[in-house]
Amino acid sequence: MPDRLMAPIDRRRILQASAFGGLTAFATPGLAQTLANLGLPAGPSLREMTTAFPQKGAMILQRTRPPLLETPMAVFDQGVFTPNDRFFVRWHWAEIPTSIDVDAFRLKVHGAVERPLSLSLADLLRGLPRVELAAINQCSGNSRGFFQPSVPGGAWGHGAMGNAKWMGVRLRDVLDKAGVKPGAVQVRFSGMDAPVVPTGPDFKKSLSIDHARDGEVILAFAMNGEALPLLNGFPLRLIVPGWFSTYWVKMLNDIEVLDRPDDNFWMAKAYKLPDNRWANVAPTAKDYATMPISTMVPRAWITNLVEGGTVSAGQPIYIRGIAMGGTRGVAKVDISPDLGRHWYPTRLEPEEGRYGFRRWAITAKLPHAGKVPLTVRCTNHGGETQPMTQNWNPGGYRRAGAETITVVAA
Repeated sequence: MPDRLMAPIDRRRILQASAFGGLTAFATPGLAQTLANLGLPAGPSLREMTTAFPQKGAMILQRTRPPLLETPMAVFDQGVFTPNDRFFVRWHWAEIPTSIDVDAFRLKVHGAVERPLSLSLADLLRGLPRVELAAINQCSGNSRGFFQPSVPGGAWGHGAMGNAKWMGVRLRDVLDKAGVKPGAVQVRFSGMDAPVVPTGPDFKKSLSIDHARDGEVILAFAMNGEALPLLNGFPLRLIVPGWFSTYWVKMLNDIEVLDRPDDNFWMAKAYKLPDNRWANVAPTAKDYATMPISTMVPRAWITNLVEGGTVSAGQPIYIRGIAMGGTRGVAKVDISPDLGRHWYPTRLEPEEGRYGFRRWAITAKLPHAGKVPLTVRCTNHGGETQPMTQNWNPGGYRRAGAETITVVAA
């Protein structure tokens, strides 16, 4: 991963960007003036639009406590990078600090290390090389509301994701500063959020020691050239490119190097998938092998047209969208007007990094008047192509199939 000094943001702006005091960060929003229709097959599809959360513009409200805020699909049509004020929000526990004292903040590094550390934000900003990386942050349950049959959990549309340029320091450099002891096998991360009940398992996630030291995992203090918003993890969060956001620990303040496999609840029991490439089982399946969720898969969406929208019949129409390649980058995006019988290549815009969104577009005539299903699928540089059939699993995780919207040519 190439290094790049962070030019547009300076140390003073980061250190002064303390989050907001008071409980307004998690106040119950008032009655929404507008509603978003997510088009979920099993309903209910209507969600409130809210502007009640700090540093956030109009967001789709999935839950208030803890805050779950979804990015409207129209935002993704504006470009490959998701604005900070429209970037989705997902927390596991509702006990979240509503203000951060940046002078008192410390990142603890301990466990199987030679030199335990207590690092201030200033230590990270001035003591280690800065790096920048474009990467998608996507909830494991993104698009869960489209699973059929429906499954428990937050009924997200497609907006539990976002792409940003993340600024920070390499985790490897921090670990080298501490001195990892021989025999270390994993690195565990936890943040400043806390369970709402004493018996709740503290949210902690781990990576293998080799993954943690691969040079791509970073500790970010900024996104898109600005300090992290409070709800997106200020003052520090873990960035794990190509992996789902359950590993992207927010408000990170504790790194523990382990000499044994992590057996905490969030690693040993939570976020498990059927053990096959597309995480797919029949709804009636039982006693199947599982594996921990980890890497993302190729996906593509249309962003300038909506379900049920009207377009001109007999005239060329412009269709565009975004795609992601998972861990390999986007190699091509194809579109079909007949549920996969015929596919047509789209034009790709320049890549902003293999872990980020890539825009695609095509100008074409639709084959007939009336209802026309438009399906898009992504193929990554590893040769993996989205299947036409949607996967299903009881957690509603890692939706993988090609997405279709139906427009009306009139």
